[in-house]
Amino acid sequence: MSARVILVGKPGCHLCDVAREVVELVCAQTGTDWTEISIADDPRLAQRYADQVPVVLVDGAVHDVFRVNPQRLRVALAG
Repeated sequence: MSARVILVGKPGCHLCDVAREVVELVCAQTGTDWTEISIADDPRLAQRYADQVPVVLVDGAVHDVFRVNPQRLRVALAG
């Protein structure tokens, strides 16, 4: 995937909804591409992250799990 930020979530997840709002806002402010993928659509992701969603990846590495700190995300995207 070419997006710099990836939100890994699942349908019906309230924390995923909150994380999406934070990621969407911070990425819009920083001009960063992001995408969202669901563990429901990918068995490998489901096996890896089933108990951790939402997970935010930045440049392919786990950045935040469960809750996304907007300031930390801004700093990571600026670096």
